[in-house]
Amino acid sequence: MLTYNPGEAVEHLRSADPVLARVIEQVGPFTLEPRKGTFRMLSRAIFFQQLAGPAARAILGRVLATLGADEENWYTPAAFLNATDEQLRAAGLSRQKLAYLRDLAGKFASAQLGEDGLTELDDEAVITRVSAVKGIGRWTGEMFLIFSLGRPDILPVDDLGVRRGMQIAYGLPELPKPDEMRRIAEPWRPYRSAGTWYMWRSLGVALPEQGR
Repeated sequence: MLTYNPGEAVEHLRSADPVLARVIEQVGPFTLEPRKGTFRMLSRAIFFQQLAGPAARAILGRVLATLGADEENWYTPAAFLNATDEQLRAAGLSRQKLAYLRDLAGKFASAQLGEDGLTELDDEAVITRVSAVKGIGRWTGEMFLIFSLGRPDILPVDDLGVRRGMQIAYGLPELPKPDEMRRIAEPWRPYRSAGTWYMWRSLGVALPEQGR
């Protein structure tokens, strides 16, 4: 669940930024609903790295079927670790992603990471903790904060969709750099996550809560 009031967030954004107010009018209600499951969400993030949505969904579907799982009944760390490289490669996983997912499963199996161990940490501490997994960096940590932990004030300045959304909404001649993005989003505080969501939705970007 969100850790903030969505109606309060939207009202703040409307009053703080007239450009964003127009985007909100265009996009409609704020419907972000964080999805539960730390292992599941971090696994999905790895599956979708550097792949177009349809390709990633196809590979994910084959891996889930190989492990006797589905979107509603996700595989366990042990199930992934017990599957052979040959099985998972046949489902379409690259060697690199297989290594990343095995590292993630291993950290959960050994209790270095847990389902409930991140909720009490502040944002930067969460990013640091999940970045200990191979293949997970700051961007994935920020997606986890927004779409799993429901944190209110995350601005992923490296996200191409957010950069493109800002360029279009604010009539910028080129994609904004991080410092310019922070300047634009300063009035959005303490609800930059909601402002970020509206930047994505203004472009029609598929998001995790839509079953991406």
